[in-house]
Amino acid sequence: MRYTATKITAIFTFGICTSINAQTTDATTPLHLMQPDYVTPYVIPEKDNIEKVLNRVYAFLDENTASKAVSVNDNSEVKDFKKVKDKIKFSPGAFRLTSYEWGVTYAGMLLAADATGKKEYAAYTNKRLKLIADIAANYKTENAKDSPVHSVLQPKALDDAGALCAAFIKAKKNDPNADYDPVINNFIQYISEKEHRLKDGTLARNRPQENSLWLDDMFMSVPALAQMGSYTGDAKYFDDAVRQVNQFSERMFNSQKGLYMHGWVESMQVHPQFHWARANGWAVMTMVELLEVLPKNHPGYPQVLLQLQKHIAGLLQYQDGTGFWHQLLDRNDTYLETSATAIYAYSIARAINRGYVDKLAYAPAVLLAWNAVASKVNAKGQVEGTCVGTGMGFDPAFYYYRPVNIYAAHGYGPVLLAGAEILLLLKNNQFEINDSSIQLKVKS
Repeated sequence: MRYTATKITAIFTFGICTSINAQTTDATTPLHLMQPDYVTPYVIPEKDNIEKVLNRVYAFLDENTASKAVSVNDNSEVKDFKKVKDKIKFSPGAFRLTSYEWGVTYAGMLLAADATGKKEYAAYTNKRLKLIADIAANYKTENAKDSPVHSVLQPKALDDAGALCAAFIKAKKNDPNADYDPVINNFIQYISEKEHRLKDGTLARNRPQENSLWLDDMFMSVPALAQMGSYTGDAKYFDDAVRQVNQFSERMFNSQKGLYMHGWVESMQVHPQFHWARANGWAVMTMVELLEVLPKNHPGYPQVLLQLQKHIAGLLQYQDGTGFWHQLLDRNDTYLETSATAIYAYSIARAINRGYVDKLAYAPAVLLAWNAVASKVNAKGQVEGTCVGTGMGFDPAFYYYRPVNIYAAHGYGPVLLAGAEILLLLKNNQFEINDSSIQLKVKS
């Protein structure tokens, strides 16, 4: 619904009801109270409405993602993986249980459970992580290809390991009896010891060019390292996590714009800057996730906190009036993108809730971002307007014309995270409409 002054049938001024047909002037009407033609509802989100959005997403995902394994031969359910002789697969579903996007979704479900008190969200995650771990426990590297968890057993890229590893550790903290350690240790060994790195230790890939840095890889590695540091108490994981943030930032952060470039290639004499929205989302989310568990007395804590503050300040400069952010953040003729907007809503709300940034300055923009995101969750619980998986490019057309799709898995976890964190923001703060604008209500 659009909110427009033309729809007002009557206005009250000085206690007198004046017909809209009467002459409207500054002397007869409080013009500052006229409602603008907002594209996104300009309202303070209500708890019940946020939970309805989360419930729709949960219901859609629970129905459309696998929760069991079946035999490839006859589709019969497999319950005892120790007795399996044939190839198995996950039951049919619209999303992959072992993708990095689903690592984000598992984390989103856990946070939604905390924010709402509804156990079914955590049960969604625990049921599927247990399934993955149980299958992995009964398939070794030599027959990994016969299982649907081959990328868990034999990670080939940070995409295979980082987000899932972090989700497994978070779930393990909630349920210490869960037997997730073999999976966790395999993932962290890949990240720490097997992934390609530059000479200074920065995590890198040899695609699309040799020694390429993908901004996405901050998220595909650092939260897992940070969670492992918290889980084991071993400071080496914190040290590596901080090093990655600092060394990615040295090469890829534009301090004038407050934004990161998407890709950086060592052999390039110049480094074209395409400020892709979702990659910047992974970066800001990385720093929030790291600060969550990084000891405050760690020597890298102040620098990571400052970098987060610089990035959030930069991002807020590019928020569209609709509440969304654009596919390329600094190019307003690119489309408005949902997953990045959801990641920013979550990350900045969490930064506010943890005291990392000024809530008086940033909270209203975060509420607007959530209202925008909520408008993209349809009646079926599908998230609309999400860019599909995207590699690294060095020309504008590549980013301008990336497709969007309701089955782009990148949108679902961020929506869950954003809704849950906004609930916590509203729980601990009060907002009001003051002179037509949304403001944090400050106690006098």
